[in-house]
Amino acid sequence: MTAYVIADVKVSDPEKYKGYMALSPEAVRAGGGEFVVRGGAHQVLEGDWRPNRMVVLKFPSYEQAKAFHDSALYRQARDARAGATEFFNMVVVQGVDEQ
Repeated sequence: MTAYVIADVKVSDPEKYKGYMALSPEAVRAGGGEFVVRGGAHQVLEGDWRPNRMVVLKFPSYEQAKAFHDSALYRQARDARAGATEFFNMVVVQGVDEQ
């Protein structure tokens, strides 16, 4: 069953964040995932949420999404991101079974 990794990020050091942006796509691909959203325009339609930079990744399974996050390649990307964000909130959520 498909899974999505969703992140809400507030970048505080754009130059340092470029290192993360350079490394994360390969970690996503190696984990079997793909970018669905990577920044871009967004608008809150309901509620008090104040998202910043939104990222959505799609994986073939929940297990693959979690394995991506724990992978050596993604740990390297996370290390490159250290100190570049005010916050980096990330969740994994199981998708709807497509038939």
